[in-house]
Amino acid sequence: MRLMGLDVGSRTVGIAVSDSLGWTSQGVEIIRINEDEEEFGIERVKELVKKYEVVGFVVGLPKNMNNSEGPRVDAARAYGKLLEDTFELPVDYQDERLTTVEAERMLVEQADTSRAKRKKVIDKLAASLILENYLNGHGKLLNELK
Repeated sequence: MRLMGLDVGSRTVGIAVSDSLGWTSQGVEIIRINEDEEEFGIERVKELVKKYEVVGFVVGLPKNMNNSEGPRVDAARAYGKLLEDTFELPVDYQDERLTTVEAERMLVEQADTSRAKRKKVIDKLAASLILENYLNGHGKLLNELK
């Protein structure tokens, strides 16, 4: 049983999947989206759901540092609702504060990656961190699905 983690932005969605035991996560890819034209990359998500046999989704919630919710949280919840309606699979949410900052720090410290290269992988790594934090925190969906 694999979960898919998603880092939903206004132009891209970072995708990660868990291993079959739900212990670790791995970044898969970044899907380009266009909110203005209501193009959310769902066809590509469908392909990945099938390929990895995904049984549920974890969507990152980009809360403000004071724990308040802004328009990006609303957009992430709307994306989660779209996933739920499209796939009829459970969706849970994970606070993603500072995951992008952590991902960037990891890329700079561990790989000394250039800014241009970081930009190409940052959302995928952030999605992996969101899913990893979820799995380490409680993994509620996996417990419910067992």
